[in-house]
Amino acid sequence: MAKAKEKAKTIRIKQVHSGIGFPKKQKRVIKGLGFHRLQEVIERPDNPSIRGMIFAVQHLVEVVE
Repeated sequence: MAKAKEKAKTIRIKQVHSGIGFPKKQKRVIKGLGFHRLQEVIERPDNPSIRGMIFAVQHLVEVVE
């Protein structure tokens, strides 16, 4: 008997500030998360790698509940 797959936890993130004037590394993190424009809300899996990316640009994004 196969177990039903549990729904993976996700986290919603919103870009609230532009990456202009910040280091290239932080701009690459924003692109790596999948943002294309300001005020965009995206949903990503809640895992340590995504949490680390959010921490690296915490001044540019916010977690939306």
